[in-house]
Amino acid sequence: MTATITTPQHESSTELFQRAEARTAHNYHPLPVVVEHAAGAWMTDVDGTRFLDLLSGYSALNFGHSHPTLVRAATEQLGRVTLTSRAFVHDQFADFCTALGDLCGKDLVLPMNTGAEAVETAIKVARKWGYEVKGIAPDQAEIIVASGNFHGRTTTIVGFSDDPDARDGFGPFAPGFVTVPYGDLAAIEAAITENTAAVLIEPIQGEGGVVIPPDGYLRGIRALCTERDVLFAADEIQAGLGRTGKTFACDHEDVVPDIYVLGKALGGGIVPVSAVVADRSVLGVLRPGQHGSTFGGNPLACAVGRAVVDMLATGEHQDRAAELGVLMTEQLEAMIGHGVLAVRTRGLWAGVDIDPAVGTGREVCEALMARGVLAKDTHGSTIRLAPPLVISAEDLTWGLDQLAAVVRGD
Repeated sequence: MTATITTPQHESSTELFQRAEARTAHNYHPLPVVVEHAAGAWMTDVDGTRFLDLLSGYSALNFGHSHPTLVRAATEQLGRVTLTSRAFVHDQFADFCTALGDLCGKDLVLPMNTGAEAVETAIKVARKWGYEVKGIAPDQAEIIVASGNFHGRTTTIVGFSDDPDARDGFGPFAPGFVTVPYGDLAAIEAAITENTAAVLIEPIQGEGGVVIPPDGYLRGIRALCTERDVLFAADEIQAGLGRTGKTFACDHEDVVPDIYVLGKALGGGIVPVSAVVADRSVLGVLRPGQHGSTFGGNPLACAVGRAVVDMLATGEHQDRAAELGVLMTEQLEAMIGHGVLAVRTRGLWAGVDIDPAVGTGREVCEALMARGVLAKDTHGSTIRLAPPLVISAEDLTWGLDQLAAVVRGD
């Protein structure tokens, strides 16, 4: 569990990092580490230094790096066929869509690639449903969203973000979105009109710092949407697929949305895979030519995605996230008052508010990196922890011990 350094025989991590920064657009502010290979919960840089990964690719690596089941599925498919486009059907397509639909308890699956694509797809589907099924007047459909949201960075999506970094300088924006405070059920009820097609909500706001809504919020949204003939679209891209100790974050309130928006972990950290999953009464509004993606649902993606769904079907990883989440919560809560102001946890996912007297979230992550732990800051003094669900209790404890040492100023 300690960092191991070997003498590099090539460009150093620092040299490669500087070269990358010199030739790429600065739309990210990465920590100065250059990873060469990874397995499980550990990554190794080009200098031979090992790091414990407590970010998991923003939950895209829920099953860790190079999981043998997922690597095998990808490797076997690579030698067969990797792309046909949706102009044809390949032999992995039906099995993937059936398995994912069954996992969600829904009729139909619309595979895409990235999370943002899935959100855009859900927006289009909700509007189409609003016009064709609910009877909303043309071009009047509205979708209710929440403050503090993060659904992606396309121009449509950032248009209803209140994060100035995501929004400023990218207008004009598409109309049709109504923003209400997150966690405020009464505000959603007041915002619903005859033109409301959907409520699009993250059951837990990941980018916001693992913000968990009040108990009953999701159940209340479900009841309102049913009563007022509005679709409930749950963005489970970060929260779903085992991260919170349940298959979906909505499961914590025994709620089934009309639309599941999925991504990240669905591709096992190997390929980008996302999907919109809903019943035929919702997704059935789409007809040929109205939406598509050349790579969406490609054979490689379906082979890996099917393996991910099979792993989730056992419940093993959900149970592990719940069990290790208890350990993580106990260790993090012990830091409150000792460099930490507050923590929010659900399963193996945490938002940690750092005391500004200790430093910014970025500074804490830099100090963690020096101790062999990789994490990510968000919104100033908050850091987000999302260890791979395959992490050992011993490694998790060690990683959190490093955080405790950093915030104490050891």
